[in-house]
Amino acid sequence: MEWYLKVLRKYAVFGGRARRKEYWYFVLFNFIVALVLGVVDNVLGTNGLLGFVYMLGVFIPGLAVAIRRLHDTGRSGWWLLIGFVPIIGFIVLIVFLASGTEPGKNQYDVEREFA
Repeated sequence: MEWYLKVLRKYAVFGGRARRKEYWYFVLFNFIVALVLGVVDNVLGTNGLLGFVYMLGVFIPGLAVAIRRLHDTGRSGWWLLIGFVPIIGFIVLIVFLASGTEPGKNQYDVEREFA
């Protein structure tokens, strides 16, 4: 839960770096919430409205943490666009997001830590 809240606190911070743990815990928590909201939507008969509102709310933080994750691997955030290439682009993006941290400082390091 701590990693999820950390991402939400950095709501629209696109600079800096995000470790693997921060990114993947955020993805896992979003997946769990989406499943729960899917069940609740089904029970209430709201046709996915709750899930849609939630996904709209976490779209910007999800984009920001993915860009920071790419920065941590030494890549530009523009690499997210490779996900639009059918099949192979998605696979390449997953590999980039799952790859290790670039050791030492890189061009994406920031001077101050965001709370």
